Amino acid sequence: MIARLKSWARSLKRDVIALWLAARDPRVPWVAKLLAGAVAAYALSPIDLIPDFIPVLGLLDDVLIVPAGIWLALRLIPPPVMADLRERAADTTRPRSRAGLIAVVAIWVLAALGCAAAFGMNFGL
Repeated sequence: MIARLKSWARSLKRDVIALWLAARDPRVPWVAKLLAGAVAAYALSPIDLIPDFIPVLGLLDDVLIVPAGIWLALRLIPPPVMADLRERAADTTRPRSRAGLIAVVAIWVLAALGCAAAFGMNFGL
């Protein structure tokens, strides 16, 4: 069972890189590019939307949200194109996503400002 989990994790990592490549590939439909880019940016971001130290919820994005996004994006990309992208992904080093980092930080800042506004705090904005 542990071997199956390790194999599944390796395939997820490969597919994330393949989605990163798909977001830049002209053979991929624009809707699939958009979703592939968003999933790859989030998965490759150095920080999570929900930090891992938060019990249960912290791991929820890694276990459910990212695989679900990958699954959906894979359904939108033509199979021959995805097979080619997976081959290319196997030879590509893991990129980092600045866009994912910026998006996650922006969400946290907006959430903090929303909470502050809800509690009547005024920061002079």
